[in-house]
Amino acid sequence: MQEPCLVILAAGMGSRFGGLKQITAVDDHGHAIIDFSLYDAYRAGFRKVVFVIKHAIEADFRAAVADRMEKYFDVRLVYQELDRLPEGFSVPAGRVKPWGTAHAVLCAAEAVDGPFAVINADDFYGPGAYRALYDFLTGARAEHEHAMVAYRLRNTVTENGTVARGICSVKDGYLTTVTERTKIEKRGDDAAFTEDGVRWEPLSGDLPVSMNCWAFGREMMDELRDRFPAWLRENLPVNPEKAEYFLPFVANALIQEGKGKIRVLDCTETWHGITYREDLESVTDAIREMRTAGIYPVSLLD
Repeated sequence: MQEPCLVILAAGMGSRFGGLKQITAVDDHGHAIIDFSLYDAYRAGFRKVVFVIKHAIEADFRAAVADRMEKYFDVRLVYQELDRLPEGFSVPAGRVKPWGTAHAVLCAAEAVDGPFAVINADDFYGPGAYRALYDFLTGARAEHEHAMVAYRLRNTVTENGTVARGICSVKDGYLTTVTERTKIEKRGDDAAFTEDGVRWEPLSGDLPVSMNCWAFGREMMDELRDRFPAWLRENLPVNPEKAEYFLPFVANALIQEGKGKIRVLDCTETWHGITYREDLESVTDAIREMRTAGIYPVSLLD
C-alpha cells in the first residue's frame, strides 16, 4: 500500500483576520498552528506533506515552514492560482477570491500519487484527528470509500463573530449530506444560523460538523477534475466573482450518485482556529493548557 500524504491548504490570506495567519505565532516559542498540525501528523505516521500556497507567499512560507519541515517530511509545494482553470475557461473580470477548497485540492493533484488527507493550515484539529486520518488511510477500506473527521458544533464556534461550517447528516456511521451554513453564531452551548442576516434558526451544539478534515483515495482527484467544468458552467453565470468550489459539494454528489461512501470519524476534541484576530488569545491560552497537561512538548518539529 502506498504511504498516504497530507495535503495542507495554506493559500488563503485570511481577510477577516487581517494578515498571513498561517504563520502567526500562537505560543511563546514562535510556533504557528501549522507547527502543531505537522507535529501531530508526524507522530500519527505521516511522512509526506503537500502544501497548497500562492506564489505571492512562497518566500515567506518557505522561510517560516516548508524549509524546516524537509528534515521530517517529503515536502512538496503546489500553487493555487485563479488562472488554474480547465481549457475553455478564463478568470471573470473583477475576480480576486480563490476558487474554494475543492479547487485547492485539485491543484495538488500533480504531487499526490496515493491516498491522502486534507486539512486547513490555520485550523487546530488536535492529535486525535491525525491518528484517525492516518489509521483510516492505512487500514482496510472498501473501494471508493473515503472519510471525514466530524467535530461537535459547540467545539468549533468562536465568541468573536460568525463562522461557516458544514452541518453533517450521518446514518450508520456514514455521511448522507453536508449542508454549508455560512453564518453560524455561538449561543451558549448551542448555536444559530442565518441565511439573510435577519431570521435566525437554532442549531444544537451536538450536531456533527465538517471542519475540512478529510481522508480520500487517490481517485478523488479524478472526481474533482471531472466535475469542475460542469460546476463552472453552472455557477459562473450566477456569481462570477465569489462562487466557490467546495469539497462538500463533491462529497454530496458522490453520495447521491452512489459513486462513493464517506465514513464519519467522530472527534470529541475541541477545534481551535483564528477566524478573527480576537481569536488569537483564546488559541494561545488553550495551547498553554495543553502543554501544561503534557500533550505537547516545548519543542515541536523545529
